[in-house]
Amino acid sequence: MKKTASAKWKGGIKGGEGSISSGSGVLKDAPYGFNARFEDGPGTNPEELLGAAHAGCFSMALSLQLGEAGMVPQSIETTATVTLDKSDGGFSITAVHLDVRARIPGAEKQAFEKAANAAKEGCPVSKVLNVKITMDAHLEA
Repeated sequence: MKKTASAKWKGGIKGGEGSISSGSGVLKDAPYGFNARFEDGPGTNPEELLGAAHAGCFSMALSLQLGEAGMVPQSIETTATVTLDKSDGGFSITAVHLDVRARIPGAEKQAFEKAANAAKEGCPVSKVLNVKITMDAHLEA
């Protein structure tokens, strides 16, 4: 299985502008640029999109792990915070933090935490990232 996405860019790094599209059409010419990436301007940026991909991948992986342990989640909400740091060699993504909140009727905390850790390690996006991944997983009543 292969999925596609594309980007277009016009101009220099600070004054230029670009757009990002996905093969599915969910993103179609979504604007991005220097201001959106480094100065909290309007539009999206690669780090935000990576965070969305990681949050979505992790949530599905957690659902799988829970199901294999005999638990069915009522809801899973995941926020992925991607850290972009500047160093001598330029910018690098250095970490991702997953904040997870799940409602799972009848779940025991230890079983939930085991499933969450397995999902963190096993989700395909986690596997491709060469960064420190941390997590706070909360089981809500």
